[in-house]
Amino acid sequence: MTHGSRDARRRGAGAAAPPAWGVQYTLSLPDEDAARAAAAELSGTGHRLTAVRVHDHFRFDPSSFWHGRPSMDPGLEGWWQVFSLAVHSGYERLALEPFLRSERIRVAQVARAHGGFQQGYSEGHATTLERGFVRDGLVHERAGADVALPSPLPEDPARPPAGPPWKNSGTGEPATLVRAAVAVAERMYGSAEGAPDAVGWLLDEEFAFGDPYETADEFLGELADAVAHQGTCGAATVEAVPFLMELVRDDGVAPGSRLILLGDLLRLAASGPATAVSLADRFTALGDAPQESAAEHLTRRAIGSDLPGLLSRWDAGPDAVRFALTALAALCGARDQRVLSGLAVLPAPPGSSRADVVSLMAALLGDDREGLASALDRLSSWLPPVAEKGASPNVDRRTLGLAVLPDLVLEDLAHASDRAGRSC
Repeated sequence: MTHGSRDARRRGAGAAAPPAWGVQYTLSLPDEDAARAAAAELSGTGHRLTAVRVHDHFRFDPSSFWHGRPSMDPGLEGWWQVFSLAVHSGYERLALEPFLRSERIRVAQVARAHGGFQQGYSEGHATTLERGFVRDGLVHERAGADVALPSPLPEDPARPPAGPPWKNSGTGEPATLVRAAVAVAERMYGSAEGAPDAVGWLLDEEFAFGDPYETADEFLGELADAVAHQGTCGAATVEAVPFLMELVRDDGVAPGSRLILLGDLLRLAASGPATAVSLADRFTALGDAPQESAAEHLTRRAIGSDLPGLLSRWDAGPDAVRFALTALAALCGARDQRVLSGLAVLPAPPGSSRADVVSLMAALLGDDREGLASALDRLSSWLPPVAEKGASPNVDRRTLGLAVLPDLVLEDLAHASDRAGRSC
């Protein structure tokens, strides 16, 4: 973004200034003293409203619906929370993004420095957030205060050129895809009715064919949400993985739809590492070892156990499919020689963003710590979300690599399928 375009986002000649933007941060600290110290630090940097309350304070308020009810997060029993509102004026939200990202990193560091962690944040128009701010336990109020903004605002780094476009092979007709899914269920379970509950209702003849899907993408979206609602692994996810793996292998599935299915599998396989990265500071503050849930572990193991069947078809698919399969092998710790050899011939010119993604996959597959550090450093230099996820000293580098890999691969594969970047 040029300075001129940034200034245009700020306020054009004669145009009204954009509404002030607010960010409310929530920090969890081990005791009241730590919470008050963190609150004072945030207020000192220009936060407008800062409150300190015992965790689940509504449970101790006789007038509250939550009074006397069990804690929704018993691991934080006895902890304290800081709620702090920062206001930023003069710019549209999009122009603020690089600065707000640095602020999230800074606030998380404040929480760590006082023995806690940043639990989350919410954004919106400052007037709305200020009006809704719960003032119980208010310890600092700076009426009308704004957080000082640097001039000029920071900008995101330039991205390297993308790799060459993938061959776009299309997702095929939706009816053909649904018939392939029903055929897979019949082979595996004897009938569509015998399929796992998470997918069986999608294959019901009246449901699947009575009101035809307009696109293959629509069916795949329903399937992904049924298997892992909002991307969360559960027992139904584990049960459905063999069906998904067999569907990927089916000859009735067009390459574009196969890519979408592989993308869903990538996100499922990375759900454990993604959770470990997002909760790294919490685990450390509570003295817990990072761990994935049983469903996340079993999902990744189920994918890995069926992966050799997919890799046996390595030479049958286009480069885009092999690119996705390589990432899946890296996530599951597969040491298949076809994958290792195939990395070298993927179309990833030196200096391209794809070359950096391939370097990350190579390091993960080869358990190369030096290569992993180098690949993550390069990715962080041009991809701010990777830098933000890796900003905490509590984040393990290998876990970070596994967590960010699906987004990197799916963004690249968006050149091959309009839907390759969809979350599962």
